[in-house]
Amino acid sequence: MPDSTPIATAERITGGVHVDRRHDSAHKHVTGEAVYIDDIREPAGLLHVYLGLSDRPHAKLLSLDLSKVKSAPGVVRVLTSADIPGTNDVSCMGRHDEPLFADDLIEYAGQPLFAVAAETREQARRAARLAVAEYEDLDPVLTTAKARETGTVVFPPMTLKRGDAAEAIASAPRRLEGRIAIGGQDHFYLEGQIAMAVPGEDDEVLVHSSTQHPSEVQHIVAHVLSIPANAVSIEVRRMGGAFGGKETQANLFAATAALVAKKTGRAAKLRPDRDDDMVITGKRHDFEVDYSVGFDDEGRIKGVDFLFAARCGFAADLSGPVTDRALFHCDNTYFYEAVHAQSLPLKTNTVSNTAFRGFGGPQGMVAAERIIEEIAYAVGKDPLEIRKLNFYGEAGRDVTPYHQTVEDNIAPELVADLEARSDYQARRAAIREHNAKGGYLRKGIALTPVKFGISFTATQYNQAGALVHVYTDGSVHLNHGGTEMGQGLYVKVAQVVAEEFQIDIDKVRITATTTGKVPNTSATAASSGADLNGKAAQVAAHTIKERLIGFAVENWGVPREQVVFLPNRVRIGNQEIPFADLVRTAYMARIQLSSTGFYKTPEIHWDRTAGSGKPFYYFSYGAAAAEVTVDTLTGEYRVDRVDILHDVGKSLNPALDRGQVEGGFVQGMGWLTMEELWWDQRGHLRTHAPSTYKIPACSDRPKIFNVHLLENSPNRKDTIYRSKAVGEPPLMLGMSVLHAISDAVASVAGYQRCPRIDPPATPEKVLAAIEAMLEQVSPP
Repeated sequence: MPDSTPIATAERITGGVHVDRRHDSAHKHVTGEAVYIDDIREPAGLLHVYLGLSDRPHAKLLSLDLSKVKSAPGVVRVLTSADIPGTNDVSCMGRHDEPLFADDLIEYAGQPLFAVAAETREQARRAARLAVAEYEDLDPVLTTAKARETGTVVFPPMTLKRGDAAEAIASAPRRLEGRIAIGGQDHFYLEGQIAMAVPGEDDEVLVHSSTQHPSEVQHIVAHVLSIPANAVSIEVRRMGGAFGGKETQANLFAATAALVAKKTGRAAKLRPDRDDDMVITGKRHDFEVDYSVGFDDEGRIKGVDFLFAARCGFAADLSGPVTDRALFHCDNTYFYEAVHAQSLPLKTNTVSNTAFRGFGGPQGMVAAERIIEEIAYAVGKDPLEIRKLNFYGEAGRDVTPYHQTVEDNIAPELVADLEARSDYQARRAAIREHNAKGGYLRKGIALTPVKFGISFTATQYNQAGALVHVYTDGSVHLNHGGTEMGQGLYVKVAQVVAEEFQIDIDKVRITATTTGKVPNTSATAASSGADLNGKAAQVAAHTIKERLIGFAVENWGVPREQVVFLPNRVRIGNQEIPFADLVRTAYMARIQLSSTGFYKTPEIHWDRTAGSGKPFYYFSYGAAAAEVTVDTLTGEYRVDRVDILHDVGKSLNPALDRGQVEGGFVQGMGWLTMEELWWDQRGHLRTHAPSTYKIPACSDRPKIFNVHLLENSPNRKDTIYRSKAVGEPPLMLGMSVLHAISDAVASVAGYQRCPRIDPPATPEKVLAAIEAMLEQVSPP
């Protein structure tokens, strides 16, 4: 394995690691030059595809009359499950529980029944509405409450246990229990789901797919078409956002486009309307979490018991690992002397929920912070005191509920740093003084920490491949299995390759992810993109570099230590030659200038049945302090100030990492305060468009927004140049806003009771909490 320490030189290459570097497509995003799938020049004869959807959440499909659809203007082909040559299944993880097109059983409102291919998109869209379906309605299970009554799960539950939680809670000086309902969230990517398939010779098909997991899409398309995987090529240059919503959800759209392409011999493109996209695709899981906790008079937790009941939808999708990760993060930064936590992934007649930034971890942390807040009000202390009191610490207080030792705990120091930076104590005192004067505008403040485990909990996904070519002019071609969804992965991995060869980054060509170059890759998810693909690319570049060093030693007759790569040149003995000249000379000597690279995360292992192991290679940490003002007459609020200190190890690219922290925080804040999903009694999603689903706007951002990356804290593990993952952990920083709102609401009752505001804390919920608090303190 190559050393991860960059070469120290007085001069630097342009765009190596640990420097600010703009996103490789930033200027193209601004000017509109960035090519997304819908911008690709359409092949001659392209067909446009649209999906026909079910109207019922749970029913038997008695008949489906498509005669009017087939005779509609422009329609070329209509496809149902009967037209699938292979397997009618687009499920992940080999569950075989999610059909491409429903056959005789409808399991959620909006489930695809058929596809229409027409000459224009508008013709296909209009034709899809002409189908006549006859149903026999069945009793739907739409809510978590009803699902708990039936007890039907989509995936086997998991239990984490350490010590005797029941005994610890029963014998603790103080106890409390409750339930928190945590809402879901729509991904609301700017580029919706889309796929374009181009048929080739024999069985071959090329699919341009907006997906985080090209290899999975490749396998799904192959199974649906009943062809080998080597006949299917998936290509992804960039996505306009994904957030987990394109890890498995892209399967259906790619498979449908490919099916039409192979059945008609013409290229086919499927791009649903935003409304249909939101109806068809899964969301962040909503949870009901029951908790019971025992603690002492100081607020130290003695024992805790959690039950995480999740509304998963009609099929498993990724609900198993998502609910597992909720348990993995039910501790956040806190040590529980005894713990029992169980997941309950419930089946419902709603769209199957899926991966979302944080992958269940945020829901686990929200539950952890609720019990911290409850304890604080019970003992009459600042919640920050209770947080610090329960931090992981010395030996004996450093083992997680899943029996992994926390070896890199920097939460106490990081929180202390932010507490000082944000002037938390003085501001909290000023806020208390302000609220004591009364009035309808109340202020609140909260400082919340984050500890997030980095690695896929499915151990086999912790691997990556890369391909590097060096051409005779010294330019470099880079390809790897990671996908670019706006987070800056491509430029980070290019920086790694540039650093390894000590060449300027403009000499490294970033190319589209394709299954034809790097096979069997994992999804770009779990915050692992740079960790895995950066290491794989480094291995490939290092292999070529070693060949060049060996050649130089032999050709110039110098010791190995006298071959040194300097910025854009190589010192060989007492002479220096340009990098391109060395490459050209090596080519003439028939030195191989291409290499693959492979990396797998070391040390990790996990036994789900035993609930024990080391699922995470390391942890990322962060903290945020938020201050808000709440209008107690309306429940409306504004975020006045946010201070963030986040741990990214030794950053590969500080500019991109700061952007990820800022964006992650805002998205987390949106989930916990305003983004609300709502289904009606017929199982129809009513929040299915920008007009009915609210996400944060520019005016919702903090008026004062101070974001800092933790300095002088390289990763203790041998990650790529000692950096840390930054994709998911910042989302949980948004918890600070939820708890600041809670702090403001608590002031109306003299801070005597925990407001217990369930997220999302919409103005309606905040106003209801205020009225409930006032009723509790009003005289009878």
